[in-house]
Amino acid sequence: MKKVAFYTLGCKLNFSETSTLSRIFQERGFEKVEFTDTPDIYVINTCSVTDNADKKCRKVVKEALKHSPNAFITIVGCYAQLKPKEISEIPGVDAVLGAAEKFQLVDILETFEKKDAPQVHASPVSEVNTFVNAYSFGDRTRTFLKVQDGCDYSCTFCTIPQARGKSRSNTIEKVVAEARSIGDSGVKEIVLTGVNTGDFGLQEGVRVENFYQLIQELDQVENVSRFRISSIEPNLLSEEIINFVAGSQRFMPHFHVPLQSGSNKVLKLMRRRYLRELYAQRVEWIKTAMPHACIGVDVIVGFPGETEEDFLETYNFLNGLNISYLHVFPYSERAKTLALDLPSVVPQKERNRRADMLRILSEKKKRAFYESQIGYEGKVLFEADITDGFMEGFTENYVRVVAKYDPVLVNEQKHVRLTNITAAGLMEAEETYHELLAH
Repeated sequence: MKKVAFYTLGCKLNFSETSTLSRIFQERGFEKVEFTDTPDIYVINTCSVTDNADKKCRKVVKEALKHSPNAFITIVGCYAQLKPKEISEIPGVDAVLGAAEKFQLVDILETFEKKDAPQVHASPVSEVNTFVNAYSFGDRTRTFLKVQDGCDYSCTFCTIPQARGKSRSNTIEKVVAEARSIGDSGVKEIVLTGVNTGDFGLQEGVRVENFYQLIQELDQVENVSRFRISSIEPNLLSEEIINFVAGSQRFMPHFHVPLQSGSNKVLKLMRRRYLRELYAQRVEWIKTAMPHACIGVDVIVGFPGETEEDFLETYNFLNGLNISYLHVFPYSERAKTLALDLPSVVPQKERNRRADMLRILSEKKKRAFYESQIGYEGKVLFEADITDGFMEGFTENYVRVVAKYDPVLVNEQKHVRLTNITAAGLMEAEETYHELLAH
């Protein structure tokens, strides 16, 4: 029995697909092992959102060879679709599979025997037109369930349409069936993932269903306690979706809504499908319907043409918004994107400075959000990871709570009152019948 290990770079969607690949291998008689357990095969699932992700891929390959010098190394994912030849030239790589081939890798590679030259199987992205079901399982308490793939948007900084193809979705019927099956296995929280999750409902380029219909049906899945929406574009986050989540017992008051810039000038250069006024409106709608809701924001700084005035406009816009945390990305040049042709390139040092400023703002926002939650009563779902005798879990609105490890608490929900913020920035809590959880 050959041993196989997996490594995932990138987003929750990638984690769901890696987990599915793992199950495919196990069903075919392979033994899944840890990265350091001298496997016969490595499968590295890549991201290519930033240049740093490309560098990470090379580093993971190098580390794999340290642990198992004779292993067969396979690269899949977005980077594999975008630059298959470049990846095949990385020392130690034996096979590269594109988006249309990655779920057939066991059939394509068969014996996983090394050949004189790396094998490259990467069809044009135009041939990537089918939806493949995927969900994570066994890797952590929460399950990431893929409901949508690909993207029809044309943001000038993004390579994802080139890497994953056009927008396409599972059907509501199949998503609900998968959610019920996942719930039957004991999982209590499902995170809905996709490239452009809110664009759910396209089948062969025709809209037959929509995201609002999907969450209405999932809300009827009784054996799953919690659903989260991983990320949703502001122009697709409708008032009816927000109001539905506000009234739902299963959908959590937690939204991750990409902004990218608080400058309308830069948003237009990026070819985003909204302006800052719409974004501010969405935040207001969420907070009106759910005052305790957590709101996360993606931001790109140092985009070509972004002046210091534009950046400060973004900074002040975010500072004035009632949001909870930021994911900050310095702009990274990506091959074959329209942004490469834009003038007024921002120096890398300046991009990093602006990113640092926003990361400090993020810490302030998160701290203020946590402080506003002290005294709040809700439920924490505890996870299995243990660090220095402590475990962690999340409230419905995504406050990270720390507690002294108790095996009985793993994958269990507890009614708590949030009491105090630790030096590490985590929340302590006590059960509502006053039994201290974290002390």
